[in-house]
Amino acid sequence: MECRVLSIQSHVVRGYVGNKSATFPLQVLGFEVDSINSVQFSNHTGYAHWKGQVLTAEELNVLYEGIKLNNVNHYDYILTGYTRDTSFLETVVDIVQELKRLNPKLVYVCDPVMGDQGSMYVPENILPVYRDKVVAVADILTPNQFEAELLTGRTISTEKDALDVMELLHQMGPDTVVLTSTDLASPHGDQFLVALGSQKMVRPDGSKSSRKIRIEMPKVDAVFVGTGDLFTAMLLAWSHHHPNDLKAACEKTVSVLHHVIKRTITYANEMAGPGKRPNPAQLELRMVQSKKDIEDPDIVVEATIL
Repeated sequence: MECRVLSIQSHVVRGYVGNKSATFPLQVLGFEVDSINSVQFSNHTGYAHWKGQVLTAEELNVLYEGIKLNNVNHYDYILTGYTRDTSFLETVVDIVQELKRLNPKLVYVCDPVMGDQGSMYVPENILPVYRDKVVAVADILTPNQFEAELLTGRTISTEKDALDVMELLHQMGPDTVVLTSTDLASPHGDQFLVALGSQKMVRPDGSKSSRKIRIEMPKVDAVFVGTGDLFTAMLLAWSHHHPNDLKAACEKTVSVLHHVIKRTITYANEMAGPGKRPNPAQLELRMVQSKKDIEDPDIVVEATIL
């Protein structure tokens, strides 16, 4: 049966960020994707120059009203990412709640994009909206360590801290929480990035259980933009195919990411030339070139059950 996603994220003309990073991989895996662009920029803001427009809450309502009037507001998933405006985000919550009333099985996948490495790159007044309204209606949440700390008011210094924070996030709403990146040390050395996941499940007898995993990804010495958006989109897709197996969903998600990044850095280094660091244009994700890896990723990273 057709599976349809409403994706509300940023859009860039050049490159792969937000909806540009999420739509093609989801379509490759058979999902129909309806996109609403929270912003429309010429390129991502890591370039020296960028231009564009920001969608307002009123404009979001107009677009959604058009979908409703045609009675095509029926979705299996909602996917959200970057937005800067509190009223826009509150409107997103209203839309999620309405769509869940229409389809109680709808799954809301939320990447609470706020910042990284100790600093916010959205206005601080957006945090209470995520914490008090958005997380409560999310089913799958994909913060990085800094965002998880913001949402819970807790600091993560150890793996136990991270597991406790994920438990707090469960209590706030979502059944699945994945910390997409952390500063935690990997048992395999400092060349690996640690991600953690937790999934609440109901057994056939009605009792509840949880599964927690650790997954370690090889680090690459470069700054990529759009990888978080790709991660969340792939987690949506592979969770759909493995709804009760977070380990398998995360392994396939991270393996797709690994293949895309590997192909991107190889291309970028070739374009930059020996001894030179690639520029932002050269580091745009090689998405179309990774189509086969998106469809059927070789598992290069295995998760550990905690």
